[in-house]
Amino acid sequence: MPGIVSNASKRLSRRAALCFALALAVCAPIPAAGYLWVQKHENRHEIEQIEDAWRIAILKGNTSAMEALLADDYMAITASGTLETKEKTLANLRSGLVHFSSIQISERKLRFYGATALVTSRAEVSGVAANHDISGAYRYTHVYVRDALGKWKIVSFEASRIRAGDEHR
Repeated sequence: MPGIVSNASKRLSRRAALCFALALAVCAPIPAAGYLWVQKHENRHEIEQIEDAWRIAILKGNTSAMEALLADDYMAITASGTLETKEKTLANLRSGLVHFSSIQISERKLRFYGATALVTSRAEVSGVAANHDISGAYRYTHVYVRDALGKWKIVSFEASRIRAGDEHR
């Protein structure tokens, strides 16, 4: 009888090992998925903080803060359709040529594509550019990319004025 118990015991051990291996294989992606969710949540929070810092920098004309937020190859397409490099954007802010007295952000949506983040928002602004009133409702897009040091930088901006009656088109 000792041989029978030994064989039964071995089969039971193999089954237990197989069940354990199967359970491990099935459950292994769960920690990875959990990690990705946490990482995405942290990225979302970081981008939201940068968006707030961007808004405050523009309102206060803080070119040092703005310089830190924008990538060196930053390019903007303004609501009037002109292109602005990082240097031009900073110069306009520094000179007071563009001045905002208020910016109210709503309808912010964030999407991630690997090391790239896309932010779309609605902005109600009061301000002037080249002595012209630019107050009104706009939709804008920011594109973020992680730099070599792992910091999110704004690489692109585009704004469009919302015309009356075009709210939901």
